[in-house]
Amino acid sequence: MKKNENTLTRNEFQLMSILWDIGHSACTWDIIERWPDPKPAYTTVATYLKVLQEKGFVDYFKHEGEGKTHLFVAKVTRAEYTRQAIQDVKQNLFDDSIKKMFNFFVHEEHLTAEEIQKLLNELEED
Repeated sequence: MKKNENTLTRNEFQLMSILWDIGHSACTWDIIERWPDPKPAYTTVATYLKVLQEKGFVDYFKHEGEGKTHLFVAKVTRAEYTRQAIQDVKQNLFDDSIKKMFNFFVHEEHLTAEEIQKLLNELEED
């Protein structure tokens, strides 16, 4: 798999978010209807869907007797994609070290010891 085949562009992520929010199969017009303004052209969304199908993020099917209408469904859940994206960030930017990654965010977000402890307590509750 090529490097960019397991990541989504901003517009691809927008489209996947719509499919994830719908929660079931949808046609191109369903996706466009839920897209925030300015809405992309039908052909643009169709191209995104083709690319996402080639990348393995979506699949499609047709109902018999419904003409040419394709219904698209997400093959990857939002949680699966998030997990993989975070894993890629950890591996590529932090030498596969969760400690380095956590340290980066603690410093970037200027977390206090109390805030860190609160996060740890919340983890223990889950």
